[in-house]
Amino acid sequence: MNFPPPTGSRDLLPLEVLQKTWIRERLQAAFHRWGYHRVVTPTLERLDTLVAGGRVRPERVVQIQDRDGIYGLRPDVTASIARIAASRWGQMHHPQRLYYVANVFRPHPQRGHCQEFYQVGVELLGAAGLLADGEILRLLQDGLTAIQLPPWRVVLGEAGLTRLWIQSFPPALQKVVTEGLMRLDRVALGQLPSPWREQALAWLDVRGEPAPVFQRLATWELTPAQWQRVNHLKSLVELLPSDFPLVLDLSLIPSWDYYTGIVLQVAVMQGHTVQLVGQGGRYDDLIATYHPEGKTVPGIGFSLNLETLHQQLLPVGVLPQRPARPDWVVIPQGEAAYRAAFDYAQHLRQQHPQHRVELALAPPPEAPLHGVVWVDANGSVMAPA
Repeated sequence: MNFPPPTGSRDLLPLEVLQKTWIRERLQAAFHRWGYHRVVTPTLERLDTLVAGGRVRPERVVQIQDRDGIYGLRPDVTASIARIAASRWGQMHHPQRLYYVANVFRPHPQRGHCQEFYQVGVELLGAAGLLADGEILRLLQDGLTAIQLPPWRVVLGEAGLTRLWIQSFPPALQKVVTEGLMRLDRVALGQLPSPWREQALAWLDVRGEPAPVFQRLATWELTPAQWQRVNHLKSLVELLPSDFPLVLDLSLIPSWDYYTGIVLQVAVMQGHTVQLVGQGGRYDDLIATYHPEGKTVPGIGFSLNLETLHQQLLPVGVLPQRPARPDWVVIPQGEAAYRAAFDYAQHLRQQHPQHRVELALAPPPEAPLHGVVWVDANGSVMAPA
């Protein structure tokens, strides 16, 4: 009888664990250099926490019925961190720089089963404005450089600007426009009545290198609130180094509906296709959802998908190619030497804390030549000549 793991999840063998640990440790080191601290949240949360006040659709959460209510497996970590911030904000120094390493779960949109992913991400809480936005983007660049990710680029949008623009449409058309932009559905937007059709298709095409995009926007009739967000984007681009791979896309609307400012996706070219390895943005209203007095605390962050990062790095050759071999192999000379071999192996571990010391349970096929020792029943140690 076959016993596979649940559909949508998978086992990780030692080499894959080692490779993903290599990625995670280098990202964590980058986060540490910027002053971020790790936080751990529950895998299982109350459903009302995970739907974030209606900003996340319940059908996007894997739900579990319990006698105390309905719970869910977290589809991302941001909502859980927002809950923590709302309940403990008075006990924290400000701003809060947090990062996490966590598994997340999402229902498969067609197949109906649960999918498990692993994420590494950061959240910067209690800081609004240009400097905080710039920190997140430059931290993202630092982390991706540390893992030597193949050529990547950030697709940057402005959710607040795009939503303000959508509000200029008749209420009956706003949902169609939002979903059309979210899916990049030119056909659906092309079915809108004129002149709304032309406006929607024009906004869909506001993407590309920053300078041409800003030049194009300069010809548009925008409200003062919209110009304020455009100018913020301009200033943010100026904070980035000249080699930062950036594409502006004002049609970018994430499926999570709690973003209020800049939004981003991290894309890697894979042949003629684009593979998304991360996403994030600013969510200045989310924490108020959980605060007992509705206190607003600004927040911004990003998450990186460990699975897709691993896929992108495999052909590059930077990941470990095999599990680490032992530095020492201790071989007992007969059953009478078992106790002495255990004792000597422990002695080596204490003398060399960074070394791997194994007791040979069978003749080692690939023992390191410099680290093999035999131990007899008297505790005498003999190394190869």
